[in-house]
Amino acid sequence: MRLLLDTCVIIDWLTDADPFEQSVWDILNDPGTKLYVSAETARELIVSFNNKKLLSKYWKTAEEMLLAMKEEAMVDILPISERTMFTYSRLTLNEAMDHRDPSDHVIIAHAITEHITLLSSDQKFPFYRNQGLELIEY
Repeated sequence: MRLLLDTCVIIDWLTDADPFEQSVWDILNDPGTKLYVSAETARELIVSFNNKKLLSKYWKTAEEMLLAMKEEAMVDILPISERTMFTYSRLTLNEAMDHRDPSDHVIIAHAITEHITLLSSDQKFPFYRNQGLELIEY
């Protein structure tokens, strides 16, 4: 299984917030599961680290944070392709829930384009299932 982790997932995981049910931990720790984040998530993490000092009590630099994600959590960063941007351009947004976060939209488009399951706790994401999003909610 290939699994794309939403930004909230990686933050919860890296901060040891332990928000996951056992079934989610089972998926994350399954040797057959390959874990990824979108390059958009990596960008969000770097911006949050540099501007808000998010995760700065764990690492001294944003680079150390990314290395921990790759080496300790075994999460690879997927580059954003031109195809993903075209998927993003066609995405119908969840206006009913006022979903305006462009980073979320890029991550959703990335999951749809790559045919990879997205793991998220965001309550606005199920709307995108009818556009091809495979989603595991926690």
